[in-house]
Amino acid sequence: MSKATNITWHESAVSKHDRQVQNGHGSCVLWFTGLSGSGKSTIANAVSNELYRQGINEYVLDGDNIRHGLNRDLGFSEADRTENIRRIGEVAKLFVDSGKVVTTAFISPFSSDRAQVRELFEDGEFIEVYVNCPIEECERRDPKHLYEKARRGEIKDFTGIDSPYEVPEHPEIIIDSHLLTVEEAVEKVFAYLRNKNII
Repeated sequence: MSKATNITWHESAVSKHDRQVQNGHGSCVLWFTGLSGSGKSTIANAVSNELYRQGINEYVLDGDNIRHGLNRDLGFSEADRTENIRRIGEVAKLFVDSGKVVTTAFISPFSSDRAQVRELFEDGEFIEVYVNCPIEECERRDPKHLYEKARRGEIKDFTGIDSPYEVPEHPEIIIDSHLLTVEEAVEKVFAYLRNKNII
């Protein structure tokens, strides 16, 4: 619920469609979700790099990076996680409106939060990419040693340990990151984008 009053939406003189035509490709958000250590950021950045290499307007929104700025006032309680995802959804919507293919890498553990973000977009613009990886493998990788700290009680509300992760029921793309190479994961995303005539 907005606290602002006496505001009116101002339509842009240049439309999203205009920008897509100028760019020569569609725009969408690739919403990478999965446990910490599953490979979300690695794959999202690899996808973004390949998009850039092919001359496609792109941008990456990464969970840790966003928490250094826009969302630095938020913690990891359930309410703060929900607000974190709400804000990112709104930012991603702006990037899609600008004609870009935006990749996001967020645990975004709650189905209701991801569903709320999906509602911000037109059909086909929100592409949920579930990066599936067993928690045992995520813990083995544990690049930031977060699971170790969570199991020692040094980090509270850690997804997969003392806070739940709700697996997407109908994601557009599933990447089994413990079975695929990064290159294979990127190709799977690109195959989807080509099939949907986004690129």
